[in-house]
Amino acid sequence: MTPVSPHTIIIAPIGDFTPELLDLIRAEIKRIYAFPTEVRPLLEDLEFAFNPNRNQYHSTPILEELARKAPADAIKVLALVQEDLFIPILTHVYGEAQLGGTACIVSTIRLNEGHRSLNTQEPYLGRIIKEAIHELGHTFNLRHCREHTCLMHYCRNESDVDRKSDQLCRYCKVLLEDEMKRLEVK
Repeated sequence: MTPVSPHTIIIAPIGDFTPELLDLIRAEIKRIYAFPTEVRPLLEDLEFAFNPNRNQYHSTPILEELARKAPADAIKVLALVQEDLFIPILTHVYGEAQLGGTACIVSTIRLNEGHRSLNTQEPYLGRIIKEAIHELGHTFNLRHCREHTCLMHYCRNESDVDRKSDQLCRYCKVLLEDEMKRLEVK
């Protein structure tokens, strides 16, 4: 195995994901964040975060575990899961991130109208990619944007995800550039 660059983003799938989907996410990470990626599983399962009362997985403990297991030479970790995620104040989340931190997670289950199958057609793939890039944005200190077409816009449902573009707005691009300078990453 080749050593990871100090500015590599690790994509950590938990479950089965197609190489095509992982390649699409890798390409978008490169396009938006200009970082190389490596696919490397970091967690075997999520049972430690399962809440039987909700029949869902609490995403915050998963983020903590991902950050703990993140390789020292990786700048960020993006986990992909097929389980339904929640945080206590919401019925479900498409994903969660450590604002300005290391780890983020995206669940595919509600991005495909509740189907567990790994449908490879649009708009499903586009939703996953947008949400992956969105959650990574939070790890780079980007917050939710008011611009409805910006990748950092908060989405309540699949239609909201479909409406937003695959681009950061001008304001979020400037904030990302500032964060990259702060991190001394070019």
